[in-house]
Amino acid sequence: MIATILVPLFFAMALITLIKWSVEISFSTNKLPSFEGINNLFFDEFFTVLILVDVILLLVSFFYTDKFHKIIRNSGFIVSTILIRLSFGVSGLISTILIVFAVLFGLLIILIHNQYEKNMLLNKINNP
Repeated sequence: MIATILVPLFFAMALITLIKWSVEISFSTNKLPSFEGINNLFFDEFFTVLILVDVILLLVSFFYTDKFHKIIRNSGFIVSTILIRLSFGVSGLISTILIVFAVLFGLLIILIHNQYEKNMLLNKINNP
């Protein structure tokens, strides 16, 4: 249900950002804007919405599961999203480090979660 709300929301955000950017370029003087802050046009708002939705999903997941590995997985994804969002606020090597660390952290969280699920399944099969 949340995804069906997010898809049109993101399309609307992208369209509004494109229109505002086009108007800004059209009515500016002969000087074109720099491409250094191009990520700030759309991705700041995009990742802010993603963080809010991740937190809402985490809170909703508390009602449906008490399995800690699911909660830790969801929390880890929130941390990854926050790190990516923070990377847009800095420049240079720090930005790249934050993005790489966010991806590696998310990958590590999902690998740990999958291993835990696999071990739980094996324990269930071996100890019926």
